[in-house]
Amino acid sequence: MVLEIALIDVQPGQEAAFAQAYATGHELLATTAGCRSVRMTRGVETPTRFVLLVEWDSVAAHEENFRDSDRFPRWRELIGPYFAAAPLVEHFVDVPA
Repeated sequence: MVLEIALIDVQPGQEAAFAQAYATGHELLATTAGCRSVRMTRGVETPTRFVLLVEWDSVAAHEENFRDSDRFPRWRELIGPYFAAAPLVEHFVDVPA
């Protein structure tokens, strides 16, 4: 399992519209093959900052099943207009305790 973390800064004043766009597009991510869970969080100290957390079976599941599919352009059409800058997206794996 890998965790995709996307740090998203939204244009000031567009937070509610962005959250609504995310709610509309959530299903595009959540129903993608290889997607285990999807969660969006919002900054307390910086309310224009959101963090998208997506658990994937693998990086390939993210890239091939979502990014290379027709789902990704539809997702970006929904949420992209609210970006203040391009999101920072990285993948992470758990560290054993």
